[in-house]
Amino acid sequence: MRIGYARVSTLEQSLDLQLDALEKAGCEKIYQEKISGMKDDRPELQKLIGYARKGDVLVIYKLDHSTKRLIELSEELQKRGIELVSISDSIDTTTAVGKAMFKMLAVLAEMERDLISERTRAGLESARARGRTGGRPKKDNKQIEKAIKLYRTKEYTVKEIGEITNISKATLYREIKKQINI
Repeated sequence: MRIGYARVSTLEQSLDLQLDALEKAGCEKIYQEKISGMKDDRPELQKLIGYARKGDVLVIYKLDHSTKRLIELSEELQKRGIELVSISDSIDTTTAVGKAMFKMLAVLAEMERDLISERTRAGLESARARGRTGGRPKKDNKQIEKAIKLYRTKEYTVKEIGEITNISKATLYREIKKQINI
């Protein structure tokens, strides 16, 4: 049985293109969800994995930035005798060439992640050597003090205080907590 999995990252995005391609690829059942690729908890994908049996083929539209998770999943699927097909990438692990291609893509994806990580570390070290620390700029202490004073008057809501002082609710509560713990 060919089982499809369609995913987009946001609620605003449409699954139509993927659903059409999965139906054209002969999927008898299609699981779909709108959830970030960076999240490991994908309920519909978990349902699909629980449903799939030996001899089934999991069909996806395209490999994406969550390739690492897919590679881990592919190893699990392989142990269970379930194949993987990526329509747009022309990868089909039911063939020897497809299996080899998928493994090469996995190696390249891992290398790319490592290179990005190395470049990020090098850039941060270079910036620190020049006296820059990075991160968000610190809020003006006068604005924080003003926000706390307004909060203590109990005349304004936290939202109104934020609009007046440009201090976020989280920052205001964090600063109040600091003063209480002093």
